[in-house]
Amino acid sequence: MKHYHIIVQGKVQGVGFRYFTALQAGEFDLVGFVRNSADGSVEIEVEGPEERIKHFIEKVKGGSPFSQVDKLSYSEQNHLANFSSFKIHY
Repeated sequence: MKHYHIIVQGKVQGVGFRYFTALQAGEFDLVGFVRNSADGSVEIEVEGPEERIKHFIEKVKGGSPFSQVDKLSYSEQNHLANFSSFKIHY
């Protein structure tokens, strides 16, 4: 199990991007959360097998139909939060 912190920048707020992210997490059976940040970016915390997280990151990087991802950065964290599901924070 791995834990990644992801920041997505671009046209990612107000376009269904958090919902899209949650759907992708469900497809890869990952846990964590997604939330909007005050600076207009979206923050994601995700846990699961590393291979699945890498595929998830590629899907998220591609964006949803109404979003535009300009930049995605991520880092592996050295702790597990042991999330029980993937949630959208409002």
